[in-house]
Amino acid sequence: MTHFDFTLIGGGIVGVATALTLKQRYPDSSVALIEKETSFASHQTGHNSGVIHAGVYYQPGSLKAKFCKQGAALTLSFCKEHHLPYRQCGKLLVATDSLELDRMKALEKRCALNKITTHRIDETELRKLEPNITGLGALQVPQTAITDYTRITHKMVDLFLSSKGVIKTGSPVTSIKEKPDEIIINLGQEQVHTRYLIVCGGLQADRLAKMMNIDIDFMIIPFRGEYYQLSEHHSDIVSCLIYPIPDPDLPFLGVHLTPMVDGLVTVGPNAVLGWKREGYRNFNLNIKDTAQMVCFPGFWHVIRQNVISGVKELVDSNYKPGYLKRIQKYCPLLTLKDLKSYPAGIRAQAVKKDGSLVHDFLFAQTQRSLHVCNAPSPAATSAIPISEYLCDKAEDKFKHMS
Repeated sequence: MTHFDFTLIGGGIVGVATALTLKQRYPDSSVALIEKETSFASHQTGHNSGVIHAGVYYQPGSLKAKFCKQGAALTLSFCKEHHLPYRQCGKLLVATDSLELDRMKALEKRCALNKITTHRIDETELRKLEPNITGLGALQVPQTAITDYTRITHKMVDLFLSSKGVIKTGSPVTSIKEKPDEIIINLGQEQVHTRYLIVCGGLQADRLAKMMNIDIDFMIIPFRGEYYQLSEHHSDIVSCLIYPIPDPDLPFLGVHLTPMVDGLVTVGPNAVLGWKREGYRNFNLNIKDTAQMVCFPGFWHVIRQNVISGVKELVDSNYKPGYLKRIQKYCPLLTLKDLKSYPAGIRAQAVKKDGSLVHDFLFAQTQRSLHVCNAPSPAATSAIPISEYLCDKAEDKFKHMS
């Protein structure tokens, strides 16, 4: 049995950043970080595009818009300070028809409201900048960058440990009990007693909240994002990130080309419904995850509301030429043989009982705990400001408690 002042659950970048920020603010306090896997960044953090988002897509005034803009600058600063890889190559959102040109103009206005620098370029300028990309025009976003979030997370873990933080890996949480003066966390054979708790559970966020009897009206629905990598001879096919103009009615950004910091170029992701919360293989099914989903009313509402796009995603997931066609829309020289296998990712999307998707970051709390309930993209970009927000909330909430 061990006792701590603060305990964090969740070893993704948001949980690790929050543990580090707490330890830096309260160096004399005991802080523990619990992760059910044997290593950090094992799930969403380690299975994404590595993009440092500028904040193009997010509703002005939302937490996503605020944290993403702050987080882009802070993430780049962290990389520079600790000599971690990054490339501030910028990105182009490419319009390939008149409808997308109209949508591009709307995005340009949103960027202006979010105070993000953009440049509209025409077809000729696009061809000069990216000879392998075809479109009627594009929106250039210079602040967008690329990094390796797994390496950032591991560096944060090192800093946390050097500050005398305590980590417990390979420690799945089996139950959480809140008492008036402490919280007891059961980790199988071990018990952790803590004065205060912050939960950054990602794909397990709703289950961890329910362990503490928090009255939530959402469930985490997993959406699987499948990627490919391009053949090595295409490593210089683009010099910046290439994104399609997204459909504003859908929560996903579309299949994009990403030149990674290791020299690879990845393609993806798509977005298909997952039948396993942590399902990264080609075939994934978990009876518990599936049963909980199909018994949740919001699941069926989402299916009905997105049946057309859902079927298209499923078809293209299983039919490689369909997936390729999405890329050829703006990069016609690519062929099927250019698409090589690459690890998939899972997006943890909070869905309410009425089927509405929770678009912004979502938080919950009890007397002695704070919970990050919804933190999809751009959570990795926003991890440092989210950690500061949580620590501010903790300071305000817990300062009068023993």
